[in-house]
Amino acid sequence: MDSSRVGVLRGQFDLTWALFEYHLERLHPDDVLWEPAAHCWTVRRQDDGRWVADWADTEPEPVPVPTIGWLSWHIGWWWEAAVAHARGRRPREREDVTWPGDAAGAVAWLRTLRGSWLGVLDELTEADFDATAPFPWPEDAGRTVADMVAWVNAELMKNVAEIGQLRLLRAATTTPTGATGATEQ
Repeated sequence: MDSSRVGVLRGQFDLTWALFEYHLERLHPDDVLWEPAAHCWTVRRQDDGRWVADWADTEPEPVPVPTIGWLSWHIGWWWEAAVAHARGRRPREREDVTWPGDAAGAVAWLRTLRGSWLGVLDELTEADFDATAPFPWPEDAGRTVADMVAWVNAELMKNVAEIGQLRLLRAATTTPTGATGATEQ
């Protein structure tokens, strides 16, 4: 077992991704835009066909419950930014990161980002982990690449748990078309 920082953080990422795959493989197309509460954030199709996420520059109180679509957009947005920063590129603006439009597209996008992130992780050395990383803390110049990788793992774990919980809640409160039992919502 590799106990280096690279090995530990990579192992943590791989475990989180395996848990994510459990939910991605079971994701139903109707799950992604299911609104679990009246006060929620989602992704909305614009007149030009693009799917744009709800957003507020100052987090509202109470925080809206996100849909799986919104969460998948959120993962894609911050993960694209993390990959760009790790590669020394300027990330796209948040407003330019749009949702793919359906569950299959979102899953494919997230799996592509996973591949990009694995490419970043595979290139990192122990020495690289001590370099300064401005993302996601542009005002805190003391953060390192190791901090950024740990943040990606933590943020992914949080979002995976949220997606899993939403998927399970929807499954527990809705009945597929044609099934008998609970009231269809």
